[in-house]
Amino acid sequence: MQFSENWLRTMVNPQMTSDELSHLLTMSGLEVEDVELVAPPFTNVVVAEVLEVAKHPDADRLNVCRVNVHTGTILNIVCGAPNVRAGMKVPCAMVGAVLPPGADGKPFEIKVGKLRGVESQGMLCSARELKLSEDHGGLLELPDDAPVGQNFRDYLQLNDLKFTIKLTPNKADCLSVLGVAREVSALTGTPLKMPKYQQVEVNAQEKLPVRISAPDLCGRFAGRVIRGLNARATTPQWMKQRLERSGQRSISALVDISNYVMLELGRPSHVFDLDKIHGGLDVRWGKKGESLKLLNGNTVEVDEWVGVISDDKEIESLAGIMGGDATAVSLDTTNIYLEAAFWFPQAIQGRARRYNFSTDAAHRFERGVDFATVVEHIERITALLMEICGTPDTRVGPVDDQTVNLPKRNPVKVRTARAQKVIGVVISDEMVADIFTRLGLQFVQEPGLFSVTPPSYRFDIEIEEDLIEEIARVYGFENIPALPPVAANAMLIAPENTRSLFEIRRLLADSDYQEVVNFSFVESAWEEDFAGNKAPIKLLNPIASQMSVMRSSLLASLIANARYNINRKAARIRVFEIGAVFSRSAEVQDGPLSVAGYLQPKRVAALAYGPVAEEQWGQAARNVDFFDVKADLEALFAPAALRFSKTVHPALHPGRSAQVFLGEQAIGVIGELHPQWQQKYDLPLAPVLFEVDATALQQREVPTHVEISKFPAVSRDLALVVKQSVAVQELLDVFAAEKQSNAACAIIQAIVLFDEYQGKGLENDEKSLAFRFTLQDTQNTLQDDKVDLAMSALVAAASGKLAARLRA
Repeated sequence: MQFSENWLRTMVNPQMTSDELSHLLTMSGLEVEDVELVAPPFTNVVVAEVLEVAKHPDADRLNVCRVNVHTGTILNIVCGAPNVRAGMKVPCAMVGAVLPPGADGKPFEIKVGKLRGVESQGMLCSARELKLSEDHGGLLELPDDAPVGQNFRDYLQLNDLKFTIKLTPNKADCLSVLGVAREVSALTGTPLKMPKYQQVEVNAQEKLPVRISAPDLCGRFAGRVIRGLNARATTPQWMKQRLERSGQRSISALVDISNYVMLELGRPSHVFDLDKIHGGLDVRWGKKGESLKLLNGNTVEVDEWVGVISDDKEIESLAGIMGGDATAVSLDTTNIYLEAAFWFPQAIQGRARRYNFSTDAAHRFERGVDFATVVEHIERITALLMEICGTPDTRVGPVDDQTVNLPKRNPVKVRTARAQKVIGVVISDEMVADIFTRLGLQFVQEPGLFSVTPPSYRFDIEIEEDLIEEIARVYGFENIPALPPVAANAMLIAPENTRSLFEIRRLLADSDYQEVVNFSFVESAWEEDFAGNKAPIKLLNPIASQMSVMRSSLLASLIANARYNINRKAARIRVFEIGAVFSRSAEVQDGPLSVAGYLQPKRVAALAYGPVAEEQWGQAARNVDFFDVKADLEALFAPAALRFSKTVHPALHPGRSAQVFLGEQAIGVIGELHPQWQQKYDLPLAPVLFEVDATALQQREVPTHVEISKFPAVSRDLALVVKQSVAVQELLDVFAAEKQSNAACAIIQAIVLFDEYQGKGLENDEKSLAFRFTLQDTQNTLQDDKVDLAMSALVAAASGKLAARLRA
């Protein structure tokens, strides 16, 4: 928000310097980003009148001018500007004047000099020479009523400052000079002076038929017909000046007046060319397939999510955003329809961004604009239209004000004691009442309690904390002492059976993985490729076209990280991410950390690519494989034991991937990247990845005491022949079940697969799996008969359940 300090001081003029005013605004939450001079310093420049112009006797492109500067002396000035003429008024730098620095960076001093033999007693100035603009086409021509002899800086108020403030989204009420003035008045106690105007007399009864078909889009719509205006009228210099110093360029009188009132009062409005409207207007939601050419030249497609104003033939405007080209006013416009409305913020939010542009109107309406002063603001615009563009033939119709659905202003309660506790200073009821009165907030007071009804222009007051913020702002943030917190400092010990995500990060970092943090928004193609998700959760307002859906898996982002590093010649990559994924679930209800209909679990995923270790002399170079990453995953869950079962996953190699189980619960997947995606995403080698549920990883068993046996352990090897289709995990599951159910097998301490054989002596569909069993008893030295009994029980169980036999 940018505005002129002089403009602000016409509404509220506190007795403080510009620096003090800037500090006051910043400390009240309206951060002043920049304070800029509207013109660079220069001295001794006055308004002058050119009396005569004669050709220079020795130069074809120079003129000798006689100039009146109202000092009793007529100056003789040589000028080469092409537009100089008798009777014009221009800025004149007197002898001794110091102009802004030129290309050499040094100030330019005006002295008496001779040009081709003719004495010049000053200089007539262009806008560029005074650094007011880059226009160097000729002298800066001033209006005919400019007072000769007046200091030029005073005449154009060039000692003014441009304030640029950075507003937080909740301070929509300060998106106008009046809004900022209200704040300054409340903070300083200086009276507020509202802009004054005389209401225009209605001298016609014509109304344009208007229907509000979407009360959830537009709560109030007002407009009036005005005929017989002069659109070619010149925008007054004072209005142009204020617009320019607020970052707006002058376009035409009709447009300038609308923009001026928007900056003055915060009310965006729109001026339609009445003769281009077909029939009446309908305020409604758009329909799929409709389109509109906007004032900026873009043609946009609309649908049921976008509000529009249409006539009997076509759409004429995007509601609350921008008008259409078809009904735009021009210099030939004589009849207009002036419109102002209240658009619900939620009906405007995100719509302009959808079309990749932003407008001043949308910026204000999506934050909330005063719904109670629509008619008053139309009267203000009408008064300016009549003052600037009015003619003897102008006819003004009555204001057609339709109110269908205004926001309810529910009282918000604030406790004095609560405000005192949050702010940290002593606050009384009298202080709170004074602050609310200065802010213009209506309230009902009880001892220690205030019930405040938010004004129609304040959409940011909804809960108690909002009012506490208002108290703190007006009290002054700089007046709140900076004290260290005083609170009980009790150390809370985390449960032993859980571990934090920070500890999981440390474990992965210790395993040589580096953490990455990716956006939760991904490309829709990634979701289909790596998660098989053809109907992902789409974003309404993606920050970029390639980040349009919510991820349901972390794998795609890790592959993108790997690809990024490979493209930059990284040969060995180890990365991991801990983050949320998103999927639809009808079982999820709204809660403090949940959104109805959407499941948001946290996952832990990692990727390994390239050599298993950095190149070294101590071991042969080889690339990482499935079992390297499987070992990392098992170490991550230790001491809990994982189970793995062959699976099919969209992102993983069909023969080199597995589902991960913790007990009987499936918690994730592990595997090598599918060759199809390796080729599509141009990866020289296939990375190995895993993704598991973070909650399952955070759970762990509390360590328990186990007696250490004093007796030696016994090792036995067992080679079993099974069908090729039998997985090792199935045999391990049989052995584990037998250990649990058969007392003879309780002495088994460890089982390790150490060999797999296929070939001579076995059928083509058979394989031999050799296991080493470690057996130990805590009470006695093991005897052969006890060991043989346990081994026999294992062989019998494997034979009965998996048709295994001992290898000969």
